[in-house]
Amino acid sequence: MANEWQFEVPTAGSKRLPPDGRYMEALSSQGYGFEVAIADLVDNSIDAGAQNVLIHFLRDGDELVSLVIVDDGKGMDEDGLDVAMTIGGRRGYDGNSLGMFGTGLKSASLSHANSVTVVSRTKRSRPAGRRWLMEHAKRGFECDIIDPVYAQDFVDFYQGCPILFQGTIVRWDGVKDFPQHGGGGQTDRYLHRTVNKLGLHLGLHLHRFLARNDFHITISVQDVRTGIEYANYGVESLDPFGYPVPGDPTYPSEFTAHIPALGDVVLNAHVWPPHSSLDEYKAFGAVTEREGFYFYRNNRLVQAGGWNNFRQPEQHLALARVAVDLPDDPDAMVFRLTVKKDGVQASPAFVGSLETAEDVKGRKFTEYLADAERVYREARKRAGVSRKPALPPGRGVDPQVRQAIEEELPLLAHDEPLQFRWQKLPNDKFFEIDQEAHVLLLNQHYRAALLGGRSGSLNDAPVVKSLMYLLMQDAFQRERMGSRLKDNVDLWQAVLVSAARAELDRMAD
Repeated sequence: MANEWQFEVPTAGSKRLPPDGRYMEALSSQGYGFEVAIADLVDNSIDAGAQNVLIHFLRDGDELVSLVIVDDGKGMDEDGLDVAMTIGGRRGYDGNSLGMFGTGLKSASLSHANSVTVVSRTKRSRPAGRRWLMEHAKRGFECDIIDPVYAQDFVDFYQGCPILFQGTIVRWDGVKDFPQHGGGGQTDRYLHRTVNKLGLHLGLHLHRFLARNDFHITISVQDVRTGIEYANYGVESLDPFGYPVPGDPTYPSEFTAHIPALGDVVLNAHVWPPHSSLDEYKAFGAVTEREGFYFYRNNRLVQAGGWNNFRQPEQHLALARVAVDLPDDPDAMVFRLTVKKDGVQASPAFVGSLETAEDVKGRKFTEYLADAERVYREARKRAGVSRKPALPPGRGVDPQVRQAIEEELPLLAHDEPLQFRWQKLPNDKFFEIDQEAHVLLLNQHYRAALLGGRSGSLNDAPVVKSLMYLLMQDAFQRERMGSRLKDNVDLWQAVLVSAARAELDRMAD
């Protein structure tokens, strides 16, 4: 009967519908971060058995022209290259591989470059190459074949550094993240910022590999015309559990969470020592982002912090970090890894199992969290100072400054963040206070002088904004300003205007 529910949908045949060429645009718009995209390519190098990986920024004077990733792995012949450059191509991933979906090389590369060229050779094959050019790919998945002579020359360029008998080169051209105009020191500033962030990201997510003696990543900057090498950095392992002494001597401890659909999952729970200044603790992310689960897949860190719906992050758990090596979950019923390998989706079954997880001493996982919180609070008490809660820092505050504020001050979690915005104001005012909107307005007239001629950005002038943030807490936390506070505001206004005008005079001289 027509009104009866059909448990199986009936079909009347099938039809082949190949993807449109525009699918390549969708593939390249998955939101890969720059560091995440590079890490995906290094994953391929590790899977190929590479011992050395070179990340090579190539410049022509002030202009950045290409980015090249080279490894000394086993390489690929022409058939292997065709598979690697096929969208969704499967190249026989084994149980220990870091690759999964067959899209990483293409989607990671074309997210950041208009062209990706891959040249490779094995011990038994000549160098061969393929290129995806976005314009060609959109017309119908047309992949270019690289001239064999150029392929040989390209391999020879990296002969001995790091390629010996075999290896692979991935070249990005038309990199969207590169400065459009490199003059005025823009390229140098970009490289300084990017190389630092890239080194930290790779050092963290691949720290288990970098801790070995047989695997190395180097980041280099070189001029293509002169051959001058401006920089050469070895990426260091950044172990998020690399503290010298634990914050609680009864940790680390292994908790076992039983999940009926998967079996036992081991949670290696750690308590960091309070007030640590080590890069392994402080160098990445805000304090509340660093706490929580650190999921590993085949020794590759795929999630650095977060509680995966088990609880909300909070400052008092800043010392709690839990290492979890993901078990084999072929049907992804409990743990599902994102395509970009930058996060894990955990099922309610995992979250529920945490309530009953225990270690060998019979302690519950929830007791571990209480211990981590206790260590944090006791360290605050021993400091002998109770700091007044502050408004959370908001838009316009540099992430590094925000991180320091979150670590040093208790925050009024339910209050609106204090934001900063440049705006045209009378020249006798350095700032204005918008209490209702929680915005501190800074005078646009003095911006160029305070930045020393540098270009402005959302999070610019971090020193000035940090000082204003600390000065203005009372002004934003009180509904009405008393006479004493008003007098202080007038005082700060007068002194800051004089200082800003002095900066303008120096700039004119």
